[in-house]
Amino acid sequence: MRHPHARPALNIPALTALTLLIATPLLAQQAMTAQEFDSYSQGKTFYYGSGGQPYGIEEYLPGRRVRWSFLDGQCKDGTWYEQNGEICFVYEDQSAPQCWLFFNGPDGMTASFQSDEVGTELYEIENTPEPLQCMGPEVGV
Repeated sequence: MRHPHARPALNIPALTALTLLIATPLLAQQAMTAQEFDSYSQGKTFYYGSGGQPYGIEEYLPGRRVRWSFLDGQCKDGTWYEQNGEICFVYEDQSAPQCWLFFNGPDGMTASFQSDEVGTELYEIENTPEPLQCMGPEVGV
């Protein structure tokens, strides 16, 4: 007879299986392919946040073209392409690509910057079919 205050034996294999079952969706999350990314983003303007703060806005146009703004009214045109499973962007004012992994989850799209060691993470705050509003070129007198 078991003592009434004895602790039950831990079933380590069952706990390990339960832990893996709970963690599997997080570990199994796959980055979006270029086709999935294009299908999800094209024709939309996304507002992105990072660390609880607004970060920027990007409009996704046909032909893998984009228009980006750091929320300052100034826009940069660019293009994107897929390379080694990453979505890489090149903008008019820089030649080095900026590569990201994009994920589509229940709260929208998230992105993880792959081109440096800072590890910038962005998340979709909202998206709209409305185009990005850019200020025109500065005109002098």
